[in-house]
Amino acid sequence: MKSLIAESLDHLKHKLPDNVKLVAVSKTKPIEDIMEAYKAGQRDFGENRIQEMTEKYGQLPEDIRWHMIGHVQGNKIKYMAPFVHLVHGMDKPKRVKELNKEAQKNGRIIDCLIQIHIAREESKFGFDYDEAWQLLSDSPGEKFPHVRIRGLMGMATLTDNEPQIRNEFRGLKQFFDKVNNELNLPDFDILSMGMSGDFQLALDEGSNMIRIGSAIFGRRS
Repeated sequence: MKSLIAESLDHLKHKLPDNVKLVAVSKTKPIEDIMEAYKAGQRDFGENRIQEMTEKYGQLPEDIRWHMIGHVQGNKIKYMAPFVHLVHGMDKPKRVKELNKEAQKNGRIIDCLIQIHIAREESKFGFDYDEAWQLLSDSPGEKFPHVRIRGLMGMATLTDNEPQIRNEFRGLKQFFDKVNNELNLPDFDILSMGMSGDFQLALDEGSNMIRIGSAIFGRRS
């Protein structure tokens, strides 16, 4: 008999287009819950605290792809640099520089996304569009040879106003397309937007990576 977590994953995956990557947000969840999802075939897991992710990395199967989805503190990058698969929240040039430095120390090229501040909430982090364009158009591959910028990430405003959420996602997709059309960035192919409450709107507007927690694991206590 399937667990509730396995059933939730199956239900979600049946809804998703083939080109969309599902990141299961496992922050605050116990090892047992993550293993239930792992046994159901899930390999991409997202955490928002580097220390918690590092502890789980040491206890779980090596083929898990760990995604750092939260705000990145520069002094903790060194702990995830040996193993992290994708860093979603690169929210300022200084962070990209720090990630490059730690990746070099570990002999790695680390994939990351540039976080764009699309919400109307000051509490969320990220570049504005002009700052992101400046970074992306200034030969980032040469400046940061141990970081590979794979695309963009954005979090919409926490609101019931669907037209507003759509507009925020749509604006990010338009910027993503502009970067792809005008800048020759290799491997710039990920648009990470959409969480449990708004992922269907994000998919409608062109997301190809969604970050889902409560719709898989249940509400956090």
